[in-house]
Amino acid sequence: MPNRRHFLKTVGAAAFPLLPAASVFAAPPARGSFVYCLNTSTIRGHNLGLSKELETVSKAGFRSVEIWMDTLQAYLEKGGTTAQVRRMLSDLGLTCENAIGFAPWIVDDDAARAKGLDQLKREMELLAQIGCRRTAAPPIGAHQSTDPKLDLKYVAERYRAALEIGVQTGVVPQLELWGFAQNLSRLSEVMYVATECGHPAARVLLDVYHLYKGGSSLDALPLVGKPGVEIFHVNDYPAHLTPAAITDADRVYPGDGVAPLARIAQAIRNPDRPVVLSFEVFNKTYYAQDPLLVARTALQKMKAAF
Repeated sequence: MPNRRHFLKTVGAAAFPLLPAASVFAAPPARGSFVYCLNTSTIRGHNLGLSKELETVSKAGFRSVEIWMDTLQAYLEKGGTTAQVRRMLSDLGLTCENAIGFAPWIVDDDAARAKGLDQLKREMELLAQIGCRRTAAPPIGAHQSTDPKLDLKYVAERYRAALEIGVQTGVVPQLELWGFAQNLSRLSEVMYVATECGHPAARVLLDVYHLYKGGSSLDALPLVGKPGVEIFHVNDYPAHLTPAAITDADRVYPGDGVAPLARIAQAIRNPDRPVVLSFEVFNKTYYAQDPLLVARTALQKMKAAF
């Protein structure tokens, strides 16, 4: 097992002057350890815009970030370029690990799905230009309680089509579990699709909150297989909220709730390469606080928990 004290030193904790990345950043984490990442959902309610979000993430001490597609697109629509974003990430010493997008690749309607895959392709092309090699593939469009329950065999075919676009663009869609959704709400469903699609690039994007919300057994986590998880959304949940009652906005910092984080970490730890732990919450209490304080607190509590 890697020396924890040594690893915590390597990730960096304090703010630093804006210097070339190679001069200030430590060596990559050891195999079998974790990479700490901030999903910008955590400071999304502050409406900072892409540049300020990235600056905040970097100043807080993170070396990895997970962005939102609409925030990237808003930056580009205002005249920014993907080359500028890539340079900004480099100057701030950040790796863009993943993007959160909502292309409806999963839906039953052929025309809508074709548009969804086209949207996914355009988004992947933008992400490739900024050096981001992953994007989320949630069950958007088939997640409402009024939506039909889909045949997972067809969902697997649709996910394979998304993966083929990933081969073309160099950006891998991560099959995302949504615990509240009509489809892909349970680990068993996500794993069926990931294995049934028969594609070597298939990966799953899991979340502490969503596993709890959807009622998935943590005893099944070791069955996912180490190659299947590259990035994992971490958070915590209060003891008084049942899976039926809890919502996205109820997620809290790691260690501030009752989620069995040590057990989850042990199940997903990969001895061959680091797993990216990305902190993702939508907490209105945090949105009312200073965004840099929120980001720094997230990193501190992630280190303490993992």
